[in-house]
Amino acid sequence: MARIDLVDLAQSYGGPDAAPDSYALKPVSMTWRQGGAYALLGPSGCGKTTLLNLISGIVAPTRGQILFDGVDITPLSTQKRNIAQVFQFPVIYDTMTVGENLAFPLKNRGVPKPEIDKRVAEIAELLDLTPVLTRKATRLTADAKQKISLGRGLVRSDVAAVLFDEPLTVIDPALKWELRSKLKALHRALDLTMIYVTHDQTEALTFADTVVVMHDGRVVQAGTPEELFDRPAHTFVGYFIGSPGMNIVPARVEGREARIDGHTIALQRSYDRLPTGAKIEVGVRPEFVHVAAPGPGRLSATIERIDDLGRVRFARVRVGDVKFSARVPADFSISGSEAGLVFDPARVHIYADSRLVEGVV
Repeated sequence: MARIDLVDLAQSYGGPDAAPDSYALKPVSMTWRQGGAYALLGPSGCGKTTLLNLISGIVAPTRGQILFDGVDITPLSTQKRNIAQVFQFPVIYDTMTVGENLAFPLKNRGVPKPEIDKRVAEIAELLDLTPVLTRKATRLTADAKQKISLGRGLVRSDVAAVLFDEPLTVIDPALKWELRSKLKALHRALDLTMIYVTHDQTEALTFADTVVVMHDGRVVQAGTPEELFDRPAHTFVGYFIGSPGMNIVPARVEGREARIDGHTIALQRSYDRLPTGAKIEVGVRPEFVHVAAPGPGRLSATIERIDDLGRVRFARVRVGDVKFSARVPADFSISGSEAGLVFDPARVHIYADSRLVEGVV
């Protein structure tokens, strides 16, 4: 178990003299506490697997350091970092039984058989593998094989951290929730530092205490699921997290007012010192702007379509040339295509060049 510190860590596959913008991982410094559950979240190519491979030692960094409990492990090989890694495709031996697969890492390290048997029994119980311990791993389902792969990573009691690289991609959707719940239970039971790479926001938000959102090789925000939803520090976070994502539209902002395509909405905070020449945008989640009847003080909008998600309805609306997603209240009856939009001023955010601006109360 370990606290992990990343110190000015960066990676370029083109060498140290490559242009800074071409780095697969731009410089990042952050600390992951011992026993924390973390997710690296972002689209393909954003740098999350590169970061995971740097931590595991599969890739050597172009610059920077990686510390485990204050000790610089940057030059150490993967084997000497004392980590376990679970990959997208299960790594198991089909010719061995489930129990033999779980025991393999301990047997390789010369652990006495009584201790191996005890540890294998403990991990099998945690993963619901006890009934199949004596079965050959071949012909098991994909989720059972991934449980074995996970168990092989957890069976060593001295592991500093467990790294997961999109471990549920090949799992049937109906079983993903069960395995995510199992991972969460394992984290609580074993108090291990766990880092989980995924492009799926549901996986990240349900597994992790802290989600690290990555975009274009950069960490754009790290926080709890609530923080990422309520106060996205970057427009990409607002867009990427949520379904539908945050409305992000160009605006003119003066004091406590924002003008969108000639229409004014009130703001809870004042913005009198926005950066000169910056691209200014308003961000508001669809949950905090709702459709209402046209009227004074409401943005006039045209409803283009309604998406009924069962528990909630969202409307796709147009204000001039600007498009919004907005919540449709359960008691709202739609007649025609004309409507008004009502904003919650406390939930309207202002961004300058994609970064959140803190207004003055």
